[in-house]
Amino acid sequence: MQLFEEWESNVRSYCRTFPCVFSRAKGSYLYDENGKAYLDFFCGAGSLNYGHNNDFIKHRVADYLLGDNALHALDMHTSAKRDFIDAFVSRILKPRNLSYKIQFCGPTGTNAVEAALKIARRVTGRSNIIAFQGGFHGMSLGSLAVTANREYRMAAGLPLSGAVFAKFPTASDWQVSLDELEGLFGNSHSGVDLPAAIILETLQAEGGVNEAPLKWLQGVRTLCDQFNILMIVDDIQVGCFRTGSFFSFDNSGVIPDIVTLSKSISGLGLPMSLTLLKPELDIWKPGEHTGTFRGNQLAFVGATAALEFAASISIEDEVNKKAKYVGEFLHTECAKISKHIAVRGKGLIWGCDLTDVGGGQLAKLVSSECFHQGLIIERAGRGDAVLKIMPPLTIDHSDLQIGCEIIIKSVNGHVQ
Repeated sequence: MQLFEEWESNVRSYCRTFPCVFSRAKGSYLYDENGKAYLDFFCGAGSLNYGHNNDFIKHRVADYLLGDNALHALDMHTSAKRDFIDAFVSRILKPRNLSYKIQFCGPTGTNAVEAALKIARRVTGRSNIIAFQGGFHGMSLGSLAVTANREYRMAAGLPLSGAVFAKFPTASDWQVSLDELEGLFGNSHSGVDLPAAIILETLQAEGGVNEAPLKWLQGVRTLCDQFNILMIVDDIQVGCFRTGSFFSFDNSGVIPDIVTLSKSISGLGLPMSLTLLKPELDIWKPGEHTGTFRGNQLAFVGATAALEFAASISIEDEVNKKAKYVGEFLHTECAKISKHIAVRGKGLIWGCDLTDVGGGQLAKLVSSECFHQGLIIERAGRGDAVLKIMPPLTIDHSDLQIGCEIIIKSVNGHVQ
């Protein structure tokens, strides 16, 4: 540990919360150098939906690597890219009657958001963006400007502009939220410039596991159509089957103009990001949004294998079955501890909100206790008061049960 302390930058974060040296990972578990197993309810911040070192995906990537195939190709045509495009179109886009153009961005999610914001401004000729309180979209300057967390924003070192923040809705005030947005756009004296786009998460992950009401999403789509505003859905953390379907907006009746994907799209935790555009929005000139590592060939291979693997295990059914268990367990067991603990979630992303029983300090104690009990769990939301439960989608039911019981035991041990 001393080597990290001496030489690694102070910016390091998660290693402070989970202070050990990990050396191996498999399935739903991480293992430290001493062989202790940790059940992983963090999943690389949502980058490991199919678990650690998924055999089906890993073997495809290993075979490609050992075959002296192209590993770096910028945005040139490769067989690996062709196979991914074919799989993504046939397995994801066509079954949903979607015709998005696929833009391969730099390897991180924030770059996909940067591309989405840039093209929205190019297409509309406007600069303003509407974002939402609690939203998280990345840490580079453009995406940071539409990210709500004040601590992150202050680290930019300069004023962040180009965005206006609106309140994210709840089940009880979604109509008020829509009315406020319509007032901003329809009132020529609102003081808010008509935006190029509205960017949102259908379920805010870092914001504390807050799900947007369906009627609100549909209303936002209607407002975007009415005022010629582009709708961007950031599915970087809650896409790739995390909420039970590939896109978090599936079955909502809403088709965004632009979608951003990253994290689990590569299947194995390899860097990769996509921006999906309606064809008429694809007005880029060659090289206008470029990057040396926008052609991660190993990630293409992993992503293709991941889509095949997901279909082979009927992953949507798996996730929805496990979601039912997690939801019922948390609602029942948390209610026994305190009526002031709020439980929210969908698919296999859930939050236990401890705001009213001790807040962020309590959540920190609980997370630490979980770690000592062999469970890795992240905190999120305002004041980091929400325990964010995000296990691999492939987790065995017995492991899922063990993890949930550790959480309840740890919460119960600290709530007065």
